[in-house]
Amino acid sequence: MYGDLHRHLEGAIRVETVAELAAERGLLTGREPVRELVSTAVPLDDLLEYLAKIEVATTVAVEARDWERIGFEAVEDAAVDGLSHVELRYSPFYIRDVCGIPAEEVMDAVADGVARAQRQYEIPVALIGVLLRNFGPDVADRELSAILARGNQFRAIDIAGDEAGVPADLFAPHYERAREAGLRTTAHAGEAAGPESVRAALEHLRPERIGHGVRSVEDPALLETLAQRGITLEVAVTSNVHTATAKSFADHQLKSLLSAGVPVALSTDDPVTSRTKLSNEYRIAEGVLGLTPAELESLARCSRQSSFADLADPTR
Repeated sequence: MYGDLHRHLEGAIRVETVAELAAERGLLTGREPVRELVSTAVPLDDLLEYLAKIEVATTVAVEARDWERIGFEAVEDAAVDGLSHVELRYSPFYIRDVCGIPAEEVMDAVADGVARAQRQYEIPVALIGVLLRNFGPDVADRELSAILARGNQFRAIDIAGDEAGVPADLFAPHYERAREAGLRTTAHAGEAAGPESVRAALEHLRPERIGHGVRSVEDPALLETLAQRGITLEVAVTSNVHTATAKSFADHQLKSLLSAGVPVALSTDDPVTSRTKLSNEYRIAEGVLGLTPAELESLARCSRQSSFADLADPTR
């Protein structure tokens, strides 16, 4: 049994849902198929090109009820893939800016959809509120306040966005405030920027987990630090290849991370954008990267032990 610790809700919107909502509202009316607009099966030039596809999918969900549906379907898709648990992260303020829906309405709608799916499929779910570096620390204050005001909905916070251009130390107070409120912590680093972004996150934000972090392999001393501290990396192989964070599937950094003793939880990142499932990520880890059954089990065990969701027995 395995779970997904790093799955963006905005990157998990079904193609069929995007097409249906777009048709209903007269959006995305060009000749290119919706599937090509919102997802990829091949590597792109960079992370920005990848994120542009996520934005296209997000733009069609312009009513709160759309996000109730999206929340339900994201959990349903995880359950159908056989996951034992799933964590969904999203930025209410990003959705507000793209779709024009108040962030509070988005949060309530997503929570309602997720709760409905949990009742139907009996799968543990944790919601993670994402702060965006690009908005700056003042907006992050408002983002965090909105998340904390609905603290019963969220288990953790994350930070994403421009790793290289917006320093992590600007958000140290936000992470401290979140911890004081009882939220768990993770942070994107080592994806769009190098190992220095991971070091900065560890020093200033002190997260329990790192989202991606695969470029840590460029700094052996950092790998040792991650291993010694037991910092789990949420690694998504297909997404890393699609965003040019890894050169290819065969060259992915996963084996090097495991060889260094770094805890890794295999994840999907954006399953619809990358046309993947967590079960497929495990097949790639085994068939392409050559992970052994023991290594595959270590990935699944790390996911259980590091999860922010309520698991009856995370050591199983």
